[in-house]
Amino acid sequence: MVDARGQSCPIPVVMTRKALEKEKPARLEVLVDAQVAVENVTRCARSLGYQVTAEPQGTDFKLILSK
Repeated sequence: MVDARGQSCPIPVVMTRKALEKEKPARLEVLVDAQVAVENVTRCARSLGYQVTAEPQGTDFKLILSK
């Protein structure tokens, strides 16, 4: 799991990309707290071949990235 809450873009994207490239998981959860981070992480994940599902969780968002 990547917890990028409280981080301004592009940090959530950088954290997510590092986790995806290092571990190459079939599934990864990413927590963010801004809509712009949802959009940017989604764009990054899709460019790496992942499907993305976003689930609101209070004021935060949980992104589920899966192959």
